[in-house]
Parts: sequence; structure tokens; C-alpha cells
Amino acid sequence: MHRITDDQRRARLAARHALVRGGAASASAAGAVRAMTCLHATEPATVYLSLAARTDLSVEEVTAALYEERSVVKQLAMRRTVFAFPRELLPAVWGSASARVAGMLTTRLAAEVESNGVAREGRAWVEQMSRTVLESLGSDGPATTAELRERLPALSSRLEISPGKSYGGSFPVAPRLLSALAADGRIVRGVNAGGWRTSRPQWELTEKWLGRPVEPMDAAAGYRVLVEQWLRTFGPGTETDLVWWLGATRSAVRRALAELGAVEVELEEGAGLVLPDDLAEVDEPEPWAALLPVLDATTMGWKQRGFYLVDDAAREVFDGNGNAGTTAWWNGRIVGCWTQDAAGVVQVTLLGEPGSQARRALEVEAERLTTWLRGERVATVYPSLLMKSAGHVTRTRP
Repeated sequence: MHRITDDQRRARLAARHALVRGGAASASAAGAVRAMTCLHATEPATVYLSLAARTDLSVEEVTAALYEERSVVKQLAMRRTVFAFPRELLPAVWGSASARVAGMLTTRLAAEVESNGVAREGRAWVEQMSRTVLESLGSDGPATTAELRERLPALSSRLEISPGKSYGGSFPVAPRLLSALAADGRIVRGVNAGGWRTSRPQWELTEKWLGRPVEPMDAAAGYRVLVEQWLRTFGPGTETDLVWWLGATRSAVRRALAELGAVEVELEEGAGLVLPDDLAEVDEPEPWAALLPVLDATTMGWKQRGFYLVDDAAREVFDGNGNAGTTAWWNGRIVGCWTQDAAGVVQVTLLGEPGSQARRALEVEAERLTTWLRGERVATVYPSLLMKSAGHVTRTRP
């Protein structure tokens, strides 16, 4: 069996994740997103900061890619997470990962509507309200969630979810219905009515946003495309990594792997997988440093993350649900995090002593990011323990 060491995995990571700037993947927002398969967009600033780490694009240029060129599109997909995809991947996503999420969200909402007495037939209510929302967006134009509630009073209903539980409470129905429609690919997060660090999207009909109707692939074809993209970006990885990343069933992943002819390789942590044309060794890149944001796609690319962590740093870098805070990278390993002081200056906090060359390189990246941010401070819902220990963390409410 072919063996791929952790050193080789880290060498692959550098160039394929566009973390060594200057290559073709760094030339545009769509190119950098394509190199990563997709970028996390749960926190709106992550898309911008992930691209800032990989390109020389400004805030304005990233905004143009998202909302003017529309070469990168936000879509609710794997694991009920919002991602930014290159638009050519949308049919694959809609037919597979997003369709699975849409089904789950619709079923859950129908049950919640019935249990709260909003309607006797929850599924029928969801279908009728979905049609009403689509008709409103088609006839009256794009709207924020608040504007849709004004247009359609039924969307102002609230649902009591899991009373007495720490995660329970009273929740508005509108975001839940709109999330199901978005996952289903029928509406899209259009122009952002807030700044780049906040999210107040105007909802738009997908075919209007993209300029033409686009049909989803069937589920098997969609998963095959996503599995191939993941292997190109993150391979080698394990079946467990793929099942987790896709939020898919193991059978769907295995079918896609078989159709692609994926090859089993030996990793230091056990059996891994690559595409059949991806067995060659990768040249070691020049020494490199990167400062990546909360939930960056590189940090979140695998479930089994030991090959890029220094010692046992998972507890310092990830929260209890596996969500990553900001990270400082040196030659394919996480060696710390970054925060901003009260003046917005980026400060790097290290887990240990990575050496003088690493320190200097990370200082350069910190200066570059400080300049890029232009004094704006970025808040997060997901500060890591290491970020908290560094101080100056601005938190937002989940």
C-alpha cells in the first residue's frame, strides 16, 4: 500500500489551499474559493478573512465577487452550515448535501408548527407558506427577513422549542422557513444590507440572482462531484473525514468513492484515501506562514486533525463542538492564534516556541492583516480558549 506521511500531507496543504500566495488560485476570489472547494460562511467575516489570507483582494473586491459578479454564492449545505461556493458547484450541492439538509429542516419545521398549534397539518402549512414567500419575492422583489415578516404577517409567528432546556426557548418561524427554502436552492442570500462583518441578507429568487434557472444534479452525481472536489483539496483523508465534512451517510460516501476509483493509502493515523491520479509526492514548499480566521475551511477540512496540530493543542484551538477559532500557521502546523487589540492591531499568541523564523514570518502576516482590516475589529461567536487567554476578543451573540 502506498504510504503518505504527515510531512507530505502538510506539503500538499500549502499549495492546494492557496496559502502560498502568488499562484493561479490566488488571482481571483472564485479561483481561491475553487481551490478550497468552498469557504465557511457561518460568520460573514470568515469569507473575507479567508480570502484575505489567500489573495491580495480588498474588502470591496470580495464584495464585488459575492454580490456583483456573483461568481461566489452563499449556500446552506453540509451540516446545516452556510458556505460560499463557486457558482458552478451549486447544482452538485443542491442535489446532494443541501437537499439532505432541506429535507431535515422541512420535516422539523412541520413538526414544530403542529406541536405549537400554528396549523393542524404542518407539512401543508410549510408548503403553502413556501409558495407564498416565493410569490412575494417574485412579484415584490428581494427582501430581508424583517421585510418579509411585514409583507407576510404569518411569518411573525413564534414557536416554543424544547421548553425547559438550555437550548430551548421562543423562536421566530421566519428564519426557519427561509433556511429550509435556501437549503432547497429556491432562494439565495442576495445583497447584504449590513457591512461585511455582519449578515443582513436580502433574500432573492435563485434563478433571478444567477440570471437563469439551474437544475440540481441527482443525489449520487452530486455527492460524486463533492467527494472528488474534497479529495482534490483535502486528500488524503479518511472515510470518517468525508462522512463528517459532507454530513452524509456512509453509504453515499462509499458509493461516490467506488465510482471515482479512490485508492486506499497508508497514513500515520491509519487508512486514507486519494484519487487514483494523486499518488505522486509533492515538493516541499518554501517556508510559509498564514493567519486564518474562525472556521476557516483549511482548519475545518477534516474531522481527524492530528496531523496539523502541535502536540495536543485541540483543546486550545477548538471548542467542545469542534469549531475552530482563529489560527496561526507555520509550515502546515497550527502554532497559535491571533486576536486584535483595542486599536484593531493584530496580535499573534503562540502555543509554544516555533523558532525565530516563524516568529518573524507571523509578524509580517500580522502587519499585513492589520493593514487590510483598516482598524475594523472582527467579532465572533466562536472564540477558542487560546483566543480568550490572549484577551481583546470581541464576542457576538449566537
